[in-house]
Amino acid sequence: MPVSINLSDAGLWNTYGVSGFGLFRYFIPQLNEPAGYRYTANTATGFGGVLLIGGMDPFTTETNVPLAYDMACPVECDPNVRVAVDATSFEAICGKCGSHYDVTMQGGAPLSGPATEGKYKYGLTRYQCLRSVGGGYMITR
Repeated sequence: MPVSINLSDAGLWNTYGVSGFGLFRYFIPQLNEPAGYRYTANTATGFGGVLLIGGMDPFTTETNVPLAYDMACPVECDPNVRVAVDATSFEAICGKCGSHYDVTMQGGAPLSGPATEGKYKYGLTRYQCLRSVGGGYMITR
């Protein structure tokens, strides 16, 4: 599924972006999340919506960077079964299957629950957060 969220200028980023470790925001057009964000015909939010959270890039170990993931639980494969962030542990948790995912330091890797069981492990789909010249970011796939 395509992903394109334009927060490329500083004003949009300051309003709808994330500015620190563990701060998060959901982008789900059907639920008008985040409130006030103007979705356009060019906006795409993946399979189950986009989770934007501040964390550490697991590939570069750069800290305090925006990270983006598809919110659909990969175990459930249903766009309406979404993970939600626990604000105390900074883990994304599926309310249906109970799987936990590390979204701040391990790139959406599964930590517990059905996502870790069996032959295959199911992590959250990660999207790119590309810095723009306008002071914000573009979230894309």
